[in-house]
Amino acid sequence: MSSITSFFSSFLPTIQAEAPAEEKPADVVKESEEEGKEEEKEEEEEEEEPEDSHPALRDECQNSAKCAPLLKHFEHCQEKVQAGEGFKGEDCVEEMCTCRFHMMHCAEECAAPKLFAQLK
Repeated sequence: MSSITSFFSSFLPTIQAEAPAEEKPADVVKESEEEGKEEEKEEEEEEEEPEDSHPALRDECQNSAKCAPLLKHFEHCQEKVQAGEGFKGEDCVEEMCTCRFHMMHCAEECAAPKLFAQLK
């Protein structure tokens, strides 16, 4: 049996259990607890980050009169395909890519000045 064990141990590493950790003296434990409490107080005192207004501005711009018409072509294509009026194999992927790209570009152009005005 030992020959089989030695055979496998030559391919697989042997893992040894770690020795039990030494206990720290009481004064070291108190110091580390005090340091932890000080760090917690410092973290609480730090200001919270303000809420990101960019997603709200972007959504507002997507629904604006300037950017919303860019998606009408894609929505029209989807309605046509779902109603079975499209040609065989039509899936509106081209419309989705181009219209979404232009709409997102429009929304970012609209939201950027508003966002940077808030940062001043």
